[in-house]
Amino acid sequence: MLSRPPARTGGSPSPVPQVVLAVVCGGYAVGSAAGWGSPVIAMVMGDFGLSVAALVAAVSCGLYARRYATPFRPAWTLFAVSSGMAGLGNGVWGWYEVVRGAAVPTPSLADFCFLLFAPPAIVGLLVLAKRPVTKAGWICLGLDAWLIAGSLLTLSWSLALAHTAHFQGRTVARSALSLAYPLLDIVLVSMVLVLHFRRSSVHRSAINTAIAALALTVLCDALFSSPLLHEHYRSGQILDAGWFAGSMLLAYAPWVGRRTGAEPRGAGAEQAARRPQPPPGSRPIAGSLAALTPYLAAAVCTLGILTNVLDGRRIDRVVLFTGCAVVLALVVRQGIMLLDNITLTQELAQKENHFRSLVQGSSDVIMIAAPTGVLRYVSPAAAGVYGRDADELVGSELASLIHPEDLGRVVHEVRRFLAASPEAEPTTRIECRFRAGGRRAGGDGWLNVESTVNRHHGGLIFNSRDVTERVRLQAQLQHNASHDALTDLPNRALFTERVTKAVTGRRASDLDTAVLYIDLDGFKQVNDTIGHQAGDELLIQAARRLAESVRAGDIAARLGGDEFAALITGDGTRDRAAREFRILEIADRLRVRLSEPYRIDGRDVRVAASIGVAFAEPGVSPAGLLRNADLAMYRAKQAGKGRVELYAPQMQDEVAHRAELAGKLRTALQDGEFTLLHQPVVELASGRITAVAAHARWRSAEGILFTPAEFLRVGDRGRLTDEGGERAAELGRWQLEEAVAQAAARHRAGHKAPVAVRLSARRLLDRALTPKAIEALLARHGLPSRSLVLELSESDPRVPLDDLERRLVALRRLGVRTALDGFGSGSAAMTALRRLPIDILRLDRGLIDGVVESPRVHKITAGLLRIASDLGMHSVAEGVDLPEQVLALRSMGCTHGMGLAFSGPLDEPRLRRALTRGSYPVPDLAGQGRAVVLSGSRPVGHAAVAGPETLVGPPLRPNSETSVPPT
Repeated sequence: MLSRPPARTGGSPSPVPQVVLAVVCGGYAVGSAAGWGSPVIAMVMGDFGLSVAALVAAVSCGLYARRYATPFRPAWTLFAVSSGMAGLGNGVWGWYEVVRGAAVPTPSLADFCFLLFAPPAIVGLLVLAKRPVTKAGWICLGLDAWLIAGSLLTLSWSLALAHTAHFQGRTVARSALSLAYPLLDIVLVSMVLVLHFRRSSVHRSAINTAIAALALTVLCDALFSSPLLHEHYRSGQILDAGWFAGSMLLAYAPWVGRRTGAEPRGAGAEQAARRPQPPPGSRPIAGSLAALTPYLAAAVCTLGILTNVLDGRRIDRVVLFTGCAVVLALVVRQGIMLLDNITLTQELAQKENHFRSLVQGSSDVIMIAAPTGVLRYVSPAAAGVYGRDADELVGSELASLIHPEDLGRVVHEVRRFLAASPEAEPTTRIECRFRAGGRRAGGDGWLNVESTVNRHHGGLIFNSRDVTERVRLQAQLQHNASHDALTDLPNRALFTERVTKAVTGRRASDLDTAVLYIDLDGFKQVNDTIGHQAGDELLIQAARRLAESVRAGDIAARLGGDEFAALITGDGTRDRAAREFRILEIADRLRVRLSEPYRIDGRDVRVAASIGVAFAEPGVSPAGLLRNADLAMYRAKQAGKGRVELYAPQMQDEVAHRAELAGKLRTALQDGEFTLLHQPVVELASGRITAVAAHARWRSAEGILFTPAEFLRVGDRGRLTDEGGERAAELGRWQLEEAVAQAAARHRAGHKAPVAVRLSARRLLDRALTPKAIEALLARHGLPSRSLVLELSESDPRVPLDDLERRLVALRRLGVRTALDGFGSGSAAMTALRRLPIDILRLDRGLIDGVVESPRVHKITAGLLRIASDLGMHSVAEGVDLPEQVLALRSMGCTHGMGLAFSGPLDEPRLRRALTRGSYPVPDLAGQGRAVVLSGSRPVGHAAVAGPETLVGPPLRPNSETSVPPT
């Protein structure tokens, strides 16, 4: 399961440089072996050829050290100096032999240059070494170098150096010089051997090449120092080929790392990460040789002493001293290593205990899986998380514990992770279902487990934790985000998503797929009468009925408030009549089911359901489909509620018309196109004008005045939309402000008639229309509070009467009088009359129209007027258009009236003339001079002559009858 795929190998470096190097070195070796054809050429190649090779190495190392800021720049600089000294020594040697044709003196400048070759190389090797981090490490490094150097010195002294030191006839300088070469070579060889096992992992190829180059050079020096070869050496011989190859290898060494693609900075960590780990329990060969190096050195030293003994010679004091020093160094080194091992063992034990405590005490389960997928280790936390002992899980296959539905995904992720490079992706995360044991709370089953995965010797380490509760919480949150909290039906977002799939998905060709938009008629009354908790219960029951009534493949949702929706998927029906019949049948069944009584708190509550139906016609978008169903639903509410309406394209035209009307209303308010007209309120007994009623009018572009009623009903749904409500509020504020301002101007001109402004009860409770705000308005314009009458219109049972009563009491204390408009039009008016402090009753014109012809209406009107009289209220009859109505109302006790029998709405100049005149003629009881034809603003009798104030023109319509606004 967890087997690693074949590793991807990069392109190998080009072999051309190695081939060129081999050809150059081989050609030099062949030339040396053949004697170069002549002694002169041999001396030139043996002297200046070696000098050029060494200088090439110096330039190469120096150029690399200058160009690249590697951690080993000092080492390559020192190698450049060392090679430069070798090149200078060979050049001096050639000067004597080739140019001057003389023997090289001993000692000479060439000898000093050759002696200065070793120290920079030794220091450079120290830079290349893996530096110890403790003092004990540095001491062990020095002891290792001495062990190797001492053993080599013992061996070389026994074999050759002792004879070299006893040559007779030599000067001290020559004897010291003859010993300096081999001793420096011994030191250099010792450093090469010690550092070969301690070299840094960075630029391994370059370091190996440099060590090989120096080792070859030291070997040639050792051969040159031997008495047998030294006496017969001539320039250009085969020994020079070794020095030449050493210089060329050193010139090539720094560029090896660059050719293999190693990075100069941080390459060690990357190479270590890429290097395959050895199997557990194995030990690298290099590490084993490094550990055996001190013992091999002691063995070599012992071999040197035995050589003296076996030859029958007296043991040389140099050999004896060196051997004792080597043994002493070995003992000291072993003591240091023993102490260091004890310290490391203690630290390792502490770390192991710490690691064991962390692993065993962790709440996460830590598992190690072999490359075959078999679990090799499981931490004790498995008993609490998985309900299974760790020993029970060890040896089992990981694939058998993962849910079959998740196994393929897990295997794919593991193989992908193992194929990726460790530095690019050190870890990965896997989430799957894991088999739980019977000892876990909840019993057998599957757990949701999240695991962090790391590599481990070709296998994997799993750091796993139980995330079952988190997964459940995420699922619950996702469900809550897509479902209604009250009814648990899909919400608008999820329903819109399902509609989108139905319209644009594979069933888009099903033209009989439809959306049903449902609204509960009368739900607000339920909230207002028996409370919101009962309303919530009603919504829950309605949602349950809706979910039970739709088919298995259909979707029911709550869109918000008392609005629901259903998506009815199609069955491929192409017949338009058949699909409409099927969907309308489903919709009517839902309407009947939702309209059945609801049992709430022991009582039966009834609401109706208005349903709009829209089909997924070709080209319609999901949003357009929902909009069409919404329009059809509101058409059902307008048509009488409790109905099912099918969407028709003309409904969209009506929406556009309402939007146009709303735009005109907005423009009229912004551009100040509204004006106020005032209709006189006349005392029926005397004809005296006692007040004026303000009416807002919109002056169209053609100069015609229209009432704003049509424009305030821009929602066209039986109630104002938000925008329409805002415009109505803005118009109401303007009307009150303008009426007070004009009344104050007339008051200053001597016309004391109060002004009556009509406001709805809901508008009167507006926070912007508090008693203090009205008082400030009156004070700002200088109008007495008794000169303002507020008429309550549009009696709304949803308006809290307690709040309205407190508001009217506060206005009465302020001095503002209130009138109840439309009295006699419903039971709400009687409730308001019983609860509210009312000063004036405005009789609805529906009573006035039939007061003369209908005895029944006559009796009702007379009864209402007696109630007003008994309560001490003034009564105003609205819509008094005929003289007969004036006589009838006055006989029944009505005190005031307004209508075309006296005057229609007047603009400001005509109103002031009427107020200056002060009264209108009223019909007399004798009948002579009774007005029968009304024209203009004054009644004209049969025997009367039209005066100059008479307005000639067509009869005026009632004030509530207006032209249709232009659209």
